[in-house]
Amino acid sequence: MSFPLLTATAAVPAIGAIATAAVPAARRAAAKWLALLFSLATLVLAAVVAVRFDTGAKGPFQLTESHAWIKDFGVRYELGVDGIAVALIALTALLVPFVILAGWHDADPLEGKEPNRRWRPTQGFFALVLAVEAMVVISFEATDVFLFYIFFEAMLIPMYFLIGGFGDRAGAGGEERSATLRSRAAVKFLLYNLAGGLIMLAAVIGLYAATADQLGSGTFSLTEIVQARADGRLTLGTGTERLLFLGFFFAFAVKAPLWPLHTWLPGAMGESTAPVAVLITAVVDKVGTFAMLRFCLQLFPEASSWATPVILVLALISILYGALLAVGQRDIKRLVAYASISHFGFIVMGIFAMTSQGQGGATLYMVNHGISTAALMLVAGFLISRRGSRLIADYGGVQKVAPVLAGTFLVGGLATLSLPGLAPFVSEFLVLVGTFSRYPAVGIVATVGIVLAALYVLVLYQRTMTGPVKAEVRAMPDLKARELAVVAPLIALLLFLGVYPKPLTDLVNPAVDHTLSVVDQHDPRPDVPVKADAEAAK
Repeated sequence: MSFPLLTATAAVPAIGAIATAAVPAARRAAAKWLALLFSLATLVLAAVVAVRFDTGAKGPFQLTESHAWIKDFGVRYELGVDGIAVALIALTALLVPFVILAGWHDADPLEGKEPNRRWRPTQGFFALVLAVEAMVVISFEATDVFLFYIFFEAMLIPMYFLIGGFGDRAGAGGEERSATLRSRAAVKFLLYNLAGGLIMLAAVIGLYAATADQLGSGTFSLTEIVQARADGRLTLGTGTERLLFLGFFFAFAVKAPLWPLHTWLPGAMGESTAPVAVLITAVVDKVGTFAMLRFCLQLFPEASSWATPVILVLALISILYGALLAVGQRDIKRLVAYASISHFGFIVMGIFAMTSQGQGGATLYMVNHGISTAALMLVAGFLISRRGSRLIADYGGVQKVAPVLAGTFLVGGLATLSLPGLAPFVSEFLVLVGTFSRYPAVGIVATVGIVLAALYVLVLYQRTMTGPVKAEVRAMPDLKARELAVVAPLIALLLFLGVYPKPLTDLVNPAVDHTLSVVDQHDPRPDVPVKADAEAAK
């Protein structure tokens, strides 16, 4: 039997989480280095997955693993990756080491307070980060709907504790008030996502019942269901398919997050530490948009087309609403949170434009948004930790005392507004082109989000980094070696993928073409008359 590479990629961080949690309370430094080591080992395995993936191979999934799990209910341990999954696994494995390095001191005991010997705060923080990584990776790999659902829901548990137990202590009006705000944000995050998950569970059960009725035995296998539909052996009624689609889409829209199911995100990101905020929006939320491509479109093609007009309207509202609220924010982290809501609107719009440019751009957007948001949020976290405040008004003139910090903050911000030459520009351009080719009005209105993005990013930079140096930031130190080690690779990736996105496009385009073929959609032909050969020769 060949080496189970996909299982290993998810198992290594899971083992790392257990090993890190088991480190004695007095060995905090050892726990940090152990967590970093396991995250780097996961990155190596993700690189091997990317190298072994053949972009020219036939079939939807590669590196597949399939084993019987719960035979009586047709549940299998079934894994496989396409180009989209490979790109997102690589993104996750890349960002987690930076999350660990950036949060190196976030879980240390407060100065002047003895650590609770019954609770290992440092070990617990890093173990939870690795647990989230393991669950996200296997969610990208799962091709059995029930297996996906388990980890889709299970990742809420470590995220709940990361938000509520290891949240931000800066700028919340005292430790007691800070703990209250963190608890509220964590509970809201959990309730919203659990509600979405429970509705999805009902749809998962409905899908199993439909396959059992028509195929003789129920199955959760994505490949089997798609093949049975192609062969005509499985035909879901129009009403049934649409109800099942809505159950799946609701859960993914909460996770994404899509307006009006987004309201948990600003609180969760605002009350989290910057590394945990990156984990939320750059890693965990991508599972929602990924699942729309893998499960909503492929399991329910007719319902996906039926719901497209409404979903595009919701995506447009997310784009404009998130950008407008970002303009008016006074809190740095909440500004980035609302900006992310706007960006996820672009991703969902690209997915449901049902064009190769739109879906390819949406996939690139997932990766590029993860990198750019990580760069901006982590530098913002370094800034906040120095001043002890999240309020924009408490800063000014930072570029004169910490030029490297200000410069990296500017690059992260420019990437967020999709400046040409930086990675997000390519993905946003493809999303707009793909949407405009089929829905011109939607594409035109969405461009307003680009203008608003320039406004909130440049105003943020102006108010925090330029102008007179405020007394509270006069002694602010510049980025240190550990912080530079976090930010510099992300900036380099933004520049590289901004001028040479071909490795990513070559990876994801075959998967996008397969998805469109399953949904029976084709790129619209240009509305330009073709001249006859004789006329063209003249």
